[in-house]
Formats: sequence, structure tokens, C-alpha cells
Amino acid sequence: MEKDQVHVFAPATVANMVCGFDVLGFALDRPGDEVRIRKVDKPGVHLVDITGDDGRLPREATKNTVSASVLTYLQHLGRSDVGVEIELHKQMPIGSGLGSSAASTVAGLFAINTLLGNPLSREELLPFAVQGEELACGHGHADNVAPALMGGITLIRGYAPLDVVKLPAPSSLFASVVFPHVDVPTRDARQMIRKKVALKDAVTQWGNIAGLVAGLYSSDYELIGRSMHDVLIEPTRAILIPEFYEMRRVAEEEGALGFGISGSGPSVFAFAQSEETAARITAAVQRLLGQQGIESNGYVSGINTTGPKEIDD
Repeated sequence: MEKDQVHVFAPATVANMVCGFDVLGFALDRPGDEVRIRKVDKPGVHLVDITGDDGRLPREATKNTVSASVLTYLQHLGRSDVGVEIELHKQMPIGSGLGSSAASTVAGLFAINTLLGNPLSREELLPFAVQGEELACGHGHADNVAPALMGGITLIRGYAPLDVVKLPAPSSLFASVVFPHVDVPTRDARQMIRKKVALKDAVTQWGNIAGLVAGLYSSDYELIGRSMHDVLIEPTRAILIPEFYEMRRVAEEEGALGFGISGSGPSVFAFAQSEETAARITAAVQRLLGQQGIESNGYVSGINTTGPKEIDD
């Protein structure tokens, strides 16, 4: 059943999960982005308002990831008769490494699909979200949009064709997330990555990914922790993040199961076996950054297993 207007929240996400570069990610309870979409008589997609972005996002409907994804979605359905106005309300920092563009894109797609009575499943929406990521950052990866759209923890088994697997999220697993107010552009972080790696390092990485997945299935928190090590990407990207190794040391002292970079950074995250431990880790890491004169945002979250959701106004 179609609606006249919809208000949607979509969550921030942590991609890579330390050892799973471009293939693993999970959704957070907060922060996230909100989209309001309503039907209008004039056909087409009209982006009428953006808040919370400090004027950084494009206002043209074909260049903003939210409206462009909605436009592609409508073209796919052959619904040239539909006219919508979109408002995007950014509730999370841009360039944080927390899937900001993914949250916005997923919120827009979930909203338009809900508005039109859900003609497509979430799995069918995923390729449109990946296209939105390509527009936003030049690389159509799914490790942010998949958990944002599907909820929980996701594994991107392959891209040709796109194959997404939902992994179990142990109920006692909590995330501590800290966003230091430093600039690490996604494109720059990706360009630093080595194009060739030693076979022994690749084998180590494969073992850690397999161990992490096995730990999630068995709720083996010790296995989860000892698998969260990255020998391929983190050593290079950590250079861009001030106090990275000190933050990891502090997090581990407070009981972190594992610690690493969220996406391309600068946000960092730790897994903990309780909400209280995650809160202690967040406070300790923020305290360390504050001592170095670096402002930050801190979040404590369970694994968001629902993904986007409609908000009742």
C-alpha cells in the first residue's frame, strides 16, 4: 500500500571490522541519518532541503547520493509518473569513517520503497545503494551499505554477482566508537593501500577473517578478539590517525576484545563483551584524545540488527 509521506532513519556502520577489508561490516544503533520523503504532483525527484552538512553536500538531485539513488530506483520501476520531495537530515559526521554516505543513501532508498508499498525487497535495493556509494566516493563497495540496509553483521562474499551473507551477532557484543576530529579523506586512505601483498601476510589475514566469522557463529568472544588483527591495511592507514596505537593500548587496558579503524578512518572502534565495558573504553579513548588537544565524538552501541526503520512523527 502506497503512502503520501515517509520519515526514515538509517544507521551508521563500521566497515572492515579490522581484518575484513571491503568484505565485513556491521550496523550501529547510533548515530545515523534521517530522510523525509513525500509525494508531490510534479513528476521527478526534487531535493528540497539538507541539514547538518555545513553546506558540504551537493544540492543537485542528480549529484546527491540520496536523490540520485531514488531517481535510479524510480527509473528501474518505470515510475516516471511519481513526483517526490526529499529532505535529508544529517545526524552523523561526514568523513568520519562511519558510512555517512551509505546511511543517507540507504535512508533514501528505504524511504522511497516504503512510500511505494515496498515493491522491492531489501536484497533488491542493495545494488542501487552500491551505485550510490560509487557516486559518493568513487568506489562501489558494499561493506557499509549492506549492513546499513540489512542490519546486523554482513559478509560480502563476492561482487560478481553481488553476494551478501548475514552473520550472527552475539547478544552481548557491544561496540565502542570514537570519531576524532581530524581529516582522513576516504579517497586518500584508499590510495595508500598496497597493490601487492606477501603470501604469508595474505594467509594470516585469511585465517583471521575465518576465525572472526567462526567466533561470531559460536559466540566465542576470546576467538573474536584474537582474530581482530590486520596485517595488510591497518599498518598503512594507522599513519593517518593521530594517537592510533595509544588509543588501542588504552582500549585494551579497559577490556577491549579487539580494536581497529572504522572504514578508512579516522573513527576507531572496539568490541566489548558488555555495554559497561564499551562505555569505559569510549570514555578512556576520548580522555586520551582530549589530553592531546583533539576533540572527538563518542558512541556506545549494540549491534543494530534491524537496519533502517520508519519513524512515526
